Amino acid sequence: MKSPYSSSSSDDLHDLVNEIKREVQLSNINLDPYSFVSPSAYDAAWLSMIEEDNDVGDGELRPMFGECLDWIMCNQNAGEGFWGNSGGYTPVADAGDKDEEDLYTLASTLACVVALHKWNIGCLHLHAGKRYIERRTEMIIRKYSNEDGSYPRWFVIKFTGIIELAQQLGLHFVFSSRCIEMIKDVFYERQDILKRENLVDDCNHSPLLAYLEILPSTLYVENLEDIIIKSLGNIDGSLFQSPSATASAFMLTRNPKCLAYLQNVVQRCPNGVPQKYPLNEELIKLSMVNVIENIGLGEFFGREIEHVVQQVYSYGEEYVERMPISCLADKLHKDSLAFRMLRMRGHTVSPRSFCWFLNDQETRNHFERNIDSFFFVILSVYRATDLMFPGEHELEEAREYTRHLLEQSRFINKKMVKHELSTPWIARLKHLDHRMWIEDKNSTFLSIGKASFLRLHSPYSDKLTHLAARNFEFRQAIYRRELEELTTWVKKWGLNDIGFGREKTTYCYFATVTSLPFESAIKVGKLTAKIGILITVADDFFDEEGSLDELKALNKAVTRWEGEELKGYGDIIFRALDDIVRETKETCLKQHGTDITEQLRNIWGETFESWLREAEWSKKGHMPSMEEYLRNGMISIAAHTIALSISCLFEPLFPLHKLNRRKYDTLTTLLMTIPRLLNDLQSYQREQEQGKINSVLLHMRNTSGLQIEDSIAHIEKIIDSNRKEFLKHVLVDGLSDLPKPCREIHMSCCQVFEMFFNKKNRYDSNTEMLQDIKKALYDPVNVNKLSEIEPMPLMGHGYEFLMLPLLLNRSPNILEFKRKEEYKVVKTSMCLRRSFHAHKRVIASQPLKIFSSQRNLVSMMPTKFSPCFY
Repeated sequence: MKSPYSSSSSDDLHDLVNEIKREVQLSNINLDPYSFVSPSAYDAAWLSMIEEDNDVGDGELRPMFGECLDWIMCNQNAGEGFWGNSGGYTPVADAGDKDEEDLYTLASTLACVVALHKWNIGCLHLHAGKRYIERRTEMIIRKYSNEDGSYPRWFVIKFTGIIELAQQLGLHFVFSSRCIEMIKDVFYERQDILKRENLVDDCNHSPLLAYLEILPSTLYVENLEDIIIKSLGNIDGSLFQSPSATASAFMLTRNPKCLAYLQNVVQRCPNGVPQKYPLNEELIKLSMVNVIENIGLGEFFGREIEHVVQQVYSYGEEYVERMPISCLADKLHKDSLAFRMLRMRGHTVSPRSFCWFLNDQETRNHFERNIDSFFFVILSVYRATDLMFPGEHELEEAREYTRHLLEQSRFINKKMVKHELSTPWIARLKHLDHRMWIEDKNSTFLSIGKASFLRLHSPYSDKLTHLAARNFEFRQAIYRRELEELTTWVKKWGLNDIGFGREKTTYCYFATVTSLPFESAIKVGKLTAKIGILITVADDFFDEEGSLDELKALNKAVTRWEGEELKGYGDIIFRALDDIVRETKETCLKQHGTDITEQLRNIWGETFESWLREAEWSKKGHMPSMEEYLRNGMISIAAHTIALSISCLFEPLFPLHKLNRRKYDTLTTLLMTIPRLLNDLQSYQREQEQGKINSVLLHMRNTSGLQIEDSIAHIEKIIDSNRKEFLKHVLVDGLSDLPKPCREIHMSCCQVFEMFFNKKNRYDSNTEMLQDIKKALYDPVNVNKLSEIEPMPLMGHGYEFLMLPLLLNRSPNILEFKRKEEYKVVKTSMCLRRSFHAHKRVIASQPLKIFSSQRNLVSMMPTKFSPCFY
C-alpha cells in the first residue's frame, strides 16, 4: 500500500513546519488561546436565534447576533451539507469506533437548519442540511445505539428537543418508517430521563437545566425564572458555562448578566462560539503542547513549547477555591498536564500541585458518577502518575484511584486506553507511541463540553496530523535504509548465519531507533544496534554453544585484546567486537577529541568475564549467594555496556572516571539492576528446567516455606523501588554526575529492556514483536480523510413518509403521511445576503400543519415551547 507521504523530503517537512509555526505562534505573547478551540455550530445556532429588541416598531424581527448567523452560512460542509466535525481526520483503524462525533454533527445540523428556517434565509444551505439529516439520521442512530439499546443521554435530550422545535416552526423532514421507529425509541428514552431526573441535581455532569434550550415546556415550573437566575454563574453570568443554555436563559429572563456573557462570548471568540465558555486558557496552551508532543512533533516546536512550560512554571501552585465542577475538572486537567511536563524537564514540582483532588470528596464523587464525561481528565491524572519518585504516596493513591475509574469506563476497550493500562509508560517506545496518537482521533482533546469533548480546531489539528504523518513516514524510510546497511554489516562479519543462538538484527535496530529521539537515532542507531546484536550472539555462545575451554580462550582474548589464536565462533565474535570498539572510539575521537579505547575495552572485558563466570557456575553446579549472583548478573545483562559506550558520543564533558569499574554512577548501577531482575522474572521457569539459577529461584531457595509467587512478588517490589529511584536520577538535575544527554541514553536503554520483558520475554520470541516492527518501520500511518457513514439514498420509488413528533408528556406518537408527489422544501430566501423576512405577528399566529393519516390524531405540543419564540 503506497502512502501519500512516502515522497516527503526533509526540505518539504521543514517548509510545512514553518507554515504551521506561523499559524500556531505558541510563543506569541498576544496569542489568543480560543483560536485553537473547535467552534460549536450547535451553540452558534442558538445565539443566532436570539431576537433583537425591536425599538423601531416596524414589527420585523432581527437576530441580535447576526454574526453567528453569518458564521452558520459560511461554515457548512459544502459537499455533504452538515455542520460540525464529521468527516475530519479519522484513522482507518478506528473508523468504527463510537466516538459520538456523528451524533454531535447530527444535532448541530438540526440546530443550524432550524436557525436558517426561523430567519427565512439561506435556501440552498437549508436544503443541503435537510438532505443530510434525511439521509443520515437512520444510519447514525443505528450505529450509535449502545449494547442495551440506549443512546448517550445528551443526544437523547438534544435530538428530541430540536426535532420538536423544528416542528414548532413548521419545518418537517422525510424519513423512512424504519427510521421513525428508531426515533420513537429515542423519544421513549427521553421520557424515562425526564421522569428520573430533577431539573437541577448533582448527579450528572450537566443537569437537565444545562439543556434549557431544548427542554419541553412540560418541565417549566412557576418559579423557573428564579431557578435560572439562581443557577447563573456568579462571576460570568452563564448557565453552566453553556452558550446555548445561556442564550435560552436570556430569551426567558432578559437577564443583563446573561446578555453580557453572550456578548463577551461573541466578542472573545470571533472565529466561532465554542460549546463551553469560558475555558481555562492555560489548559488550552498546555493541551496544544501535549498534542504536539504526543504526535512526535516536539523537536520542531522546542522553543515554543519551552515558552509555554516556563509560563506555567512561573505561576507556581494555585489555591484551589470552590468553583463549578467543570472548572475544577479543567483545573485538574491543567495541573496534571503541567506536573508531567515540568517533571519531564527537570523542574521541582510537588505531587500536591494536582493531587489536591484526593482530599476533595465532592470532586471525587462527581468523577465517580460521571466517569465517561471526565474520562480524559482522569486519564491525564493517571498519565501524570507515571513519573513517580520514591516516597510519593499521594501519586500512588492517585494512580490506584484513577486506574480503578478508567477500568469502569465505557472507553476501556479503546486501543489507546488498553495500551495505557496494560503497558507501563517506561516500557513504551517513543516512535510507536507517536503513531498511536497520530492515529487516535481523540488525541486533539482540549476540554469537556456539555455534549461532547472539545477538540483542537480542525484547521490546526488537520495540519498537525498531516505533518505528523509525513514526518513519521519520512523517518520510516530512513530507518529502513539504515536497517539494510546494518544487515550488510552483520553479513560481513558472519553473525547472521553463525549457526546457533538468536538472530536479532531487526529486533535490535527496531528497539534502538524507536526508543531514541530521531536525531539521536540517526546519530547512533546503527552502532547501538551492532552492540546489541553482538551481545546477543556472544551471550548465546557462552550460554549454550561454547565449551569451557573455548569460552576461556575468548574471554582471555578480550581481556588482552589479542584474538590471533582464536578459531571458529570465538574468532567471529572477537573480530566483530573489535570493529565495534574501533567505530565507537573513532566516532568519539572525531566528535570530542577523546580517545576512549582503554575504557571501552575494560567495559567489554568485564562483560565477557561475567558471562564466563555464569557458564562456570552452570557447568560446575555452583550455587552462588544472592549477593554474589546479583553482583555478577548486573554486569552480564550488559545494559551498561550499551549505555556507557553510547553516552560517550553525546557529551564532550562526559566524566571518563564514570567508565571505570567500581566507579559507575548510581544511575548506571540502577540501570544494571532493573533489566537483570526483569529478565529473571520472565526466564526463571526455563532456567529452572535447565538447572540454572536466577534471583527468583535463589530468593525462594534461601527463604524456607516460600512459594514461587511470593518470590516473584518480592523481586517485583525491588524492581518497583529501583525504578522510582532510577526515574528520579534521570529527571532531577544534581543527583547524578552524568550530563543530561547521557541520562537520557540511560533512560532509553532502560525503556528497551522494560519493553522486552513486560509481562513476558518478547526478545526471545520470534513473533511477539513482528507487528510492532511492521508499524514502526514499514506500514503507512492509518490517517485518511474519511466520511464514517456512507449516505443512504433517498427513496426514489414508491411512497415517502413525513415524520411529525408529538406530545412530550405522552408516548412519542409519530404520524406518517403517505404521498406520491415530490416533497416540497420550505420556501426561504434564495439569496445568501442578510435578508430577514420573519415577522413577529406571523410567527405568533402561524398554525402548525397537521397531516392526517389512518391513525387516531393526538393533540399537538403546546404553543409555548421554546424561548426563541417569545
